[in-house]
Amino acid sequence: MSESEQPPASWPETAEALMRSRFRAFRCRDAAWLLASWHPRTRPSEVRFDDDIVWRGLQIVDVVHGEPDDPEDIVEFRATYVRRAGGASSAVSHGVQHERSRFVREHGRWFYLDGDILS
Repeated sequence: MSESEQPPASWPETAEALMRSRFRAFRCRDAAWLLASWHPRTRPSEVRFDDDIVWRGLQIVDVVHGEPDDPEDIVEFRATYVRRAGGASSAVSHGVQHERSRFVREHGRWFYLDGDILS
């Protein structure tokens, strides 16, 4: 595993903490961490980033279980972003991705499984 594929200082202890780390990974375009923290059953072969999107903020709306030892969890969040229409002088639009994400805990580690986009 390369240095870029290493998890944070310690693997996140809750699904919410994993969600926060994955948001940071999207913001920093850290495909290696996104793939490492994605459950193998639903993991894509690669992560592609939209060059026109800049992720700005994360709001956790709801956490269904939330304890480190729970076997599964759901984290609902809103992630804000700015979309550039192309070029430095082009129009900018603001958006929110509202999602309920499912997480599973296996061998003491949380993994992102999938999610439902709400808006």
